[in-house]
Amino acid sequence: MLDQITKPKTITSDTNANAMTYSQYRELVDALFSEGKTTGENQSEAYLEYTRMAIQRMNRWDKVAKVSPEMEERVKKLPPQIWLVLTEAWCGDAGQTIPFMNKLAELNPGIQLRLILRDENPEIMDAHLTNGARSIPKLISLSPGLTKEYFSWGPKPKYLIEKQRAFREDPKGKTSKEFTQEVHLWYAKDKNQSLEQELGDCFSEAFDI
Repeated sequence: MLDQITKPKTITSDTNANAMTYSQYRELVDALFSEGKTTGENQSEAYLEYTRMAIQRMNRWDKVAKVSPEMEERVKKLPPQIWLVLTEAWCGDAGQTIPFMNKLAELNPGIQLRLILRDENPEIMDAHLTNGARSIPKLISLSPGLTKEYFSWGPKPKYLIEKQRAFREDPKGKTSKEFTQEVHLWYAKDKNQSLEQELGDCFSEAFDI
């Protein structure tokens, strides 16, 4: 399978050197929020509230997220790689999924989880669009030398991507707030099982693991 992977065009050694570990990302987000700020140019009250909720969700998943025994064994078999994640502090989907990505990466010392901010890296983001949109989070799996891209995932489980598409085509009387509440209720009930399954599919396709 490894002969089918492609070479990233916009990610360099400087990208990885300037990227954050999960702990550094959490520290940055918490520090900014304590000052009444968030990442990116939009510093509105709405985005600060999104950030507050994302922090709350990350705190929760850091404590309660569980990896299945089957997935744990698969992750431990993965070859060395870098998981580069495009994100922003205010992103609701990032708050729900990145803690689980971190749980997986912690299982294999060969996996380096690194995070970069979307709005500070437009070229990388534009090379990994979802249906033409700069949707985040976006996980990009790269070889240690950054010469190959193994797979990418994001910005959310496929069920939610389809659910969002359907809502945009026909809200059926729901407000955006009501739809968002449904999405986060789904995340709470799903408990990262869909994310685990989809990343497992990525492992199968990229590495036969």
